[in-house]
Amino acid sequence: MDEEHPEVLITWPDYDVEDPHIGGALTGAGCTVRLEPKLGARSPSQLLALAGEAAGTIVSTDPFDASVLESCPRLRVIARVGVGVDSIDLQTASRLGIVVTITPGANERAVADHAIALMLAAIRRISEHDEAIRRGEWNRTGTHTPWELAGATVGLVGYGQIGRLVGERLSGFGVRLLFSDPAEQEHTSGATRVPLDTLLEESDVVSIHAPLLPSTHQLIGKRELDLMRDDAVLVNTARGAVIDEQALIDTLEAGKLRAAALDVFDKEPPASSPLLSLRNVVLSPHVGGLSDRSIAEMTRRATASVLDVLQGRTPSDVANPDSLLHPRLQSDGQSAQQPLAQTGPGT
Repeated sequence: MDEEHPEVLITWPDYDVEDPHIGGALTGAGCTVRLEPKLGARSPSQLLALAGEAAGTIVSTDPFDASVLESCPRLRVIARVGVGVDSIDLQTASRLGIVVTITPGANERAVADHAIALMLAAIRRISEHDEAIRRGEWNRTGTHTPWELAGATVGLVGYGQIGRLVGERLSGFGVRLLFSDPAEQEHTSGATRVPLDTLLEESDVVSIHAPLLPSTHQLIGKRELDLMRDDAVLVNTARGAVIDEQALIDTLEAGKLRAAALDVFDKEPPASSPLLSLRNVVLSPHVGGLSDRSIAEMTRRATASVLDVLQGRTPSDVANPDSLLHPRLQSDGQSAQQPLAQTGPGT
């Protein structure tokens, strides 16, 4: 790699290299841009083959595990387009002085909108009716009758910023709103905090808004699914592994759950999952946080973060603040590499 032209690996799809505030900011600052969009599953070894010479990265859900991070000696910053960092080994990144940044506040509204859209799609049976019409059928009543969200009990598992935005959007439906979140004690008017088991037992719709942490991995498993009503709907726009996917499949196939609406999966894409053949499941390809506006904002901020680190500034929204104390980021805020010219967007 040319030290005067550090390589920035871009795995985020549709990154605009011509936009002066995005790709143009990198090339204008002297960076060499390498586009390798992540369009499906990617293994650590595949990622390492792409990132081995990169000084900075602007990434999707690429698997930056310890084996990758330890084999990228030039890497100084991983700018995650989004807020989930479950695919990045933050502890190893901090130990190596690799700054990991995220883009909070850029896509929460889009996720909340998508959660409501999935609820309505499942409850109103949009996918089922769409497929039936395309087969030449005209099913309107009887076993094909849709249901109503208005007046239902909706339980939100996780009541951070996205959960609260979902709750606000549900206010117009006249629902009884429950939430369960050990980290959130306060709640807005109209929302009732209850234990998770109570939420599962009483909700017509359960919507997942919890981050993927060791404590939330398969938070919704067989026991929790068995607590849910047979006529309940489960919605997930958080992370696939928050739900035990096989247990969910078994529950749906046994007719013990009315429907599910999923934007995220244990393995993405879910190429061979039995979920694909279930008519009472609405699926979308992890697009909950994506819109034209959110993508533009997230990629702009991720680009700014890369330039901040490479130019010796402290970026905003650092997911592993311990990395900033690493010796390679000390000594006038610079690593052993020569800094770029002080151009391009700041934070």
